[in-house]
Amino acid sequence: MQPARRITPGLAGVPDEVDVVVVGLGITGAGVALDAVTRGLTVLAVDAHDLAFGTSRWSSKLVHGGLRYLAQGQLAIARESAVERGILMEVTAPHLVHPLPMLTPVNDAMPRSRTAFTWGGLQAGDALRRSAHTTTRTLPRPRRLNATETLGLAPALRADTLRGGLLAWDGQLEDDARLVVTVARTAASHGAHVRTRARVTSATGAGVTVRDELTGTTYDVRARAVVNATGVWAGGLDEQVKLRPSRGTHLVLRGSALPHTRVAVMVPIPDTTSRFAMVLPQPDGTIYVGLTDEPVTGPVPDVPEPSEAEIDFLLGVVATAFTTPPTRNDVVGAFAGLRPLLEVSGTDATSDLSRRHAILTSATGVTTVVGGKLTTYRRMAQDTLDALVAAGRVEAGPCRTASLPLLGAASPGDLRRTTAPARLVRRFGTDAELVLATAREVTGLADDELVAPVSEVVPVTLAELVFGVTHEGAHDVADLLDRRTRVGLVAVDRTAAEPLARRALALAGSAADAT
Repeated sequence: MQPARRITPGLAGVPDEVDVVVVGLGITGAGVALDAVTRGLTVLAVDAHDLAFGTSRWSSKLVHGGLRYLAQGQLAIARESAVERGILMEVTAPHLVHPLPMLTPVNDAMPRSRTAFTWGGLQAGDALRRSAHTTTRTLPRPRRLNATETLGLAPALRADTLRGGLLAWDGQLEDDARLVVTVARTAASHGAHVRTRARVTSATGAGVTVRDELTGTTYDVRARAVVNATGVWAGGLDEQVKLRPSRGTHLVLRGSALPHTRVAVMVPIPDTTSRFAMVLPQPDGTIYVGLTDEPVTGPVPDVPEPSEAEIDFLLGVVATAFTTPPTRNDVVGAFAGLRPLLEVSGTDATSDLSRRHAILTSATGVTTVVGGKLTTYRRMAQDTLDALVAAGRVEAGPCRTASLPLLGAASPGDLRRTTAPARLVRRFGTDAELVLATAREVTGLADDELVAPVSEVVPVTLAELVFGVTHEGAHDVADLLDRRTRVGLVAVDRTAAEPLARRALALAGSAADAT
């Protein structure tokens, strides 16, 4: 194994030659870096901004089993999703991905034909679970519920039109950006050079020119293979890549907007057969409502913005299911992400475009991996490295990541026995003790101060912010609040947490200067 490294902003000390350069540090790029380094290759993985800066932090925080793709007849993608979901939940990241009960209310908005179709889909999804060898301890079988049982799980639902419910299970991430950071940390622990604030200005299959965004210094790095994993920005390195991005918008509500909603609620979107708006309770006490699927034209923005029309659409769909539905005043935040969908001739709606990934080679030899979805990142990385090996670009052994736990991974039983604060265990698994020990060493403060939340509604702690700087490459307040934690999704909470983030940066910086 190569020597362990930490994630670092900038390019000081970067090697001038490696086996593989990975451009982009969303979930796909981080996954490629981990796959490559665990096959024994030397790896430099870079991002112009930060870990999880792009699409990977704007998801529904779900690890899907592919039910929607099954409904569209995309059987291969559906099964691939189910297999990868099982690997994440039972092997690689059981500390970050948890079973989520998902309730579909059966009411006047669900005619019997659609109810039967939905139940059949849930049964087919359970068959996918079995084929992927995911146990019922991880994901229980779907069930039919009567109206009383349904209201017991989601008391805010309208009772007057309710006939019952359909209960199924899927995977939920503690935080999508946290998964990216953990994959990147795991790659670094195996010896990969993982660098943020490092912009690739030109690339061929034999190397890259990369600029340190902190100093302006440029470096030339030779490589046997260069992988473009920049998602919706992939065309910037390979003009042959043709994408049709779509925007998916989510709303952020306080938990009090839909009180006692502890299960996900799937609300049918009118005039569709298999699309639903999702009401998703989060571990931090907020609720996400999503999601739209709108085509995007023109230049791709660094940070996409939700439209008012999408916000109104989501509120309107959800209003049909709840006694006192959320209003515009209940929306405390909103976010949008862009899906990197491959352009397919003859397909007009982005919702119909396949989520299958593709591996392409440019005229200059750059290998681009694009498409896909967060759940299948590991398989995308495996296929990319397998393609490089098959093409003779690198010499490496077989993929190891299907059986390689990420840092902090442990079984649910082992995690329950961990004595560290519950929030840290949820976000770092068995590394929660390392987070706390690091903060103690860096700050000299007592545990009570290190794990105290910002407020009753902002659960972020000084300990995790310090660790974000010392071990996870956070460079500024935005890194800490928008990506190492997700407090930035609610503007007022972000303002409340800024002083603690600045304190963490100062304490960690002072400790680094002292050494």
